[in-house]
Amino acid sequence: MSTPRFLALPPGVSTRQIETPVGTFAALEARPVSGVAERWPALLVPGFTGSKEDFIAVLQTLAQAGRRVIAIDMRGQYETQGPDDPRAYTCAALGADIGAIAETVGQGEPVHLLGHSFGGLVTREAVLDGTARPASLTLMSSGPAAIIGSRERVGRVMLAELPEHGIDYIWANRLEPEALRAGVPDEIVAFLRKRLLANHPVGLRVMAEEVLNAVDRVAELARHDLDVLVLYGEHDDGWSPLLQAEMAHRLDAECVVVPGAVHSPAVEAPETTAAALIRFWNTAESRLLQLQHI
Repeated sequence: MSTPRFLALPPGVSTRQIETPVGTFAALEARPVSGVAERWPALLVPGFTGSKEDFIAVLQTLAQAGRRVIAIDMRGQYETQGPDDPRAYTCAALGADIGAIAETVGQGEPVHLLGHSFGGLVTREAVLDGTARPASLTLMSSGPAAIIGSRERVGRVMLAELPEHGIDYIWANRLEPEALRAGVPDEIVAFLRKRLLANHPVGLRVMAEEVLNAVDRVAELARHDLDVLVLYGEHDDGWSPLLQAEMAHRLDAECVVVPGAVHSPAVEAPETTAAALIRFWNTAESRLLQLQHI
């Protein structure tokens, strides 16, 4: 569970609703406080049990580099409504949503896509199925297939308990004690509770199944002519750093290891993470613009 360290929106960041042909999505939008958004926009997709607030700490810095940056709640997450139909929450269905959102956000321009953890599996799906043709793809603390290690074990416990006990039980018996042991401030604990309980229970179950059973599609992604960045914390406890480095090699992608970070670099090391993203996005953008003029 990614845990923001603050909730106050920085200057230039505001809430908004993104209307698309496939539905309305809650979002945070960041624009430059000074200057104009002359670069291509970026779309940030959170992980399982996460939300747009997981990116609060990087939004202002990313936008100040000259672009609109949009962080969303996926379908069924936190402040975005979702249906009872479990088919709406597969990686394929959520990837199609991301394609529609990217088209709306881009307004004819390419969009830099970033997916955190489970969001990386979703954005990958959007690229592979052709619903999105992004300027670049960043896989942040994400992996080639199903999540492993301690987070896999926690996910399987949650998946087993959810149908019988419900989301309230999982919060009270699993996630709240974990947050309190970690010394999370009361304001943030209250937010985490509100966010988790707002998730659609069907969506939570299916997303858990998807992240626990995802297949390796790295070879397919490698066949796309696309600038890819693999970025993760040096102590990642989701997909191991070694596994993510191997994935970057298979993709011939740039690989950035964030010192001191675990599974949420945008929270744990926001300035280092933002600097790496800005550099990567600017380089990918320059390459595509040069190709357009050949």
